[in-house]
Order: sequence, then structure tokens, then C-alpha cells
Amino acid sequence: MSLLPYAVTVWLFVIGLYGIATSRNLIHMVTCLSVVQSSTYVLLLSVGFRRNATAPIFLDVPVGTRAVDPVVSALALTDVVVGATVAALLLALAVQVHKRLVTLDPGGAPGPAGLTCVSCPRSRSPSPCSSLPPWWAAARSSGGGQPTRSRSPPQPP
Repeated sequence: MSLLPYAVTVWLFVIGLYGIATSRNLIHMVTCLSVVQSSTYVLLLSVGFRRNATAPIFLDVPVGTRAVDPVVSALALTDVVVGATVAALLLALAVQVHKRLVTLDPGGAPGPAGLTCVSCPRSRSPSPCSSLPPWWAAARSSGGGQPTRSRSPPQPP
């Protein structure tokens, strides 16, 4: 029995967890979560692996032939499907966060009173943020509270 698959599993898990903990971007967090998820694939496949074993199809195989565990293979396949679904959901949520907050930084979203670059990587001074879109500055200069995109109401026919 080799310990290499288990070492790879731990390495992938630690690298992905480190990426999640240090990430300043939601897309990067989802990618790191996928790396953590891939560590579970390696773990499941290493648990179900049998050396010199065949696939678990017993049509023309004599009795007593070693076979790979089919339950672990099914769990790994289910893990892949769940991982893809979770990644798609989290990416859709990241798109919605970007639409509403104009940032993918989980800690740098500007709030009602936070239209300055306190957490902006471009400038550490409390000055107006140069990375904000023009409608933020327009809403701020008009004296409104939380800036919103100005849209004209639909005209009646």
C-alpha cells in the first residue's frame, strides 16, 4: 500500500484551503474550493483502488477475480457532479455580487458611507476611489444615500 495518494490528497486540501483563506477575489475562492473538492476525488479513488484488479463488470469474469470497489467509484462520480454544481452556483452568486457591489473583493465592497478607497489596492488614502464607475461619483455628488443606477421610468405609450 502506497501513501502517495494520501499525501497528494493532503497537499491538495492544504493548498486549496490556503487559497481560500488568503483570497481577495470571489472567483479565486471558487477555484480554490474546486481544488479542495479535487482532493476528495483523489481520496475516494485511492480508498477504492485495488492493485491488479479489474473493473466491476462480472459478465465474463471467473468467480474470485479481484475487482475495484464500485461503491467508491460511484461516490467519486457523485462528488464530481456535486462539485460542478456547487462551483456553478457560487460563480453565479459571484456574478450577482459583482453586479450589485461592483467588486469581487469579499471585504472591499463600498457601502453607503464607504465610497472612499480605504480598502482599494490602488490608493490607501481616504480619497475618492478612481476604480469606481462614474455613476457612483454622480450619485455621491447629488447628495443621495446609497448610490443607485439612475434609470428613467418607462414612458407611457
